[in-house]
Amino acid sequence: MFEVREKPEMVERALLVRFYFDPREADEAESLLEELGELVRTLGIEVVEKLLPRCREMHKKFLCGTGKAAEVAELARAHDCDVIVIDNGLAPSQQREWEKLADLCVIDREEVILDIFAKRAQTKEARLQVELARMQYALPRLARMWGHLDREGGSGGGMGGGAARGMGEKQIEVDRRLANLSIDRCKRELELVRKQRQTQRKEREKLETPHAAIVGYTNAGKSSLLNALSGAGVMAKDMLFATLDTTTRRIDLPDGQPLLVTDTVGFVRNLPHRLVEAFKATLEEAVLADFLIHVLDATAPEIQRFHDTTLEVLNELGAGEKRAITVLNKIDLVTDPEDLAALGRRFPGALHVSAREGSGLDALLRACSEILADRVRRRDYRIPQKRADLVGLLHREAKVLSTDYDGDDILVRAVVPPTIAGRIEEFVIEE
Repeated sequence: MFEVREKPEMVERALLVRFYFDPREADEAESLLEELGELVRTLGIEVVEKLLPRCREMHKKFLCGTGKAAEVAELARAHDCDVIVIDNGLAPSQQREWEKLADLCVIDREEVILDIFAKRAQTKEARLQVELARMQYALPRLARMWGHLDREGGSGGGMGGGAARGMGEKQIEVDRRLANLSIDRCKRELELVRKQRQTQRKEREKLETPHAAIVGYTNAGKSSLLNALSGAGVMAKDMLFATLDTTTRRIDLPDGQPLLVTDTVGFVRNLPHRLVEAFKATLEEAVLADFLIHVLDATAPEIQRFHDTTLEVLNELGAGEKRAITVLNKIDLVTDPEDLAALGRRFPGALHVSAREGSGLDALLRACSEILADRVRRRDYRIPQKRADLVGLLHREAKVLSTDYDGDDILVRAVVPPTIAGRIEEFVIEE
């Protein structure tokens, strides 16, 4: 794995900067800078100071003017910072110019997110996705890795026999070629993983079990909600991107119907496009689900922006038109009646839930049953004992709620999917 740069063993102090160019963007820029602070602290790095300078125009060399860049670099040195983190996306040439000016490590928002993902990835699939995204990010930045870029390999043939071969490859060309080979390898392995997931999905589809995906902004409480619904034991912490690997658990709805629920990676504003591409194998659970459970943090001041960001990413994935249940999580922490009323006006029909306290979960399960009402029917059957094969079919393909006996007949109450309802229709007990 090629690193983008030589990283110190322990980066401890960071100066955060976001440049904005339109006065109307001031509030949004401040919010993004606060979010960047949370991302950086997730890496265990202390945020020394945050700067939010406004520039009249965008400059090619540093984004800002040379004078402002020099001020930022001087402030970072004065605070003994190890790294400058710039929230705006930096081109490779701009990153090089900043590091040359400041004589410090300089990174952007995308690299911070990539570093978080690299630390959190657990499964082979997630690690491959992270490696692919990091390699694609690093490829145009390889020139920063070497102080000997003019070195050339190969040798002159000359005196001892063989023809002169001329100049060989430069080191940077070797590294780019190796990086491209690594990218191709990651893509091939990810394709194999996707095929394995398709096989698993086909097995699920054979059972006709409906499927819901929990989606939402990072740290909205998606993993906590899955734990509350199923007792899954998924890691749920108050930090950004605590979940990178999907977890699927089966739960039973109030009408007896089974439901598969998948926890997915959280979204974030300005999520690098290459990460959306790299994580499509994970996020496609949202695309293929029967419906979505969109979780919002009811305590977030920018809940509307988080809601819109999630919808933007879902639209990009092709899941924007999916049926969805909106859930306002952490509602127990909203104590002001006016705030509750405002949430009700902003998100009419949203369910009020506290995954931590367990409140509102029954209403959520009922909503899931209602959204799938057209998929199943609850029926009572009187089946002769000589047709015990049909009882076995119900146990395999349906949800049997109760079994009793009346003479030579077996009385079965079950939630039955349409795929087998017709085969046993003649044994239905009319209401």
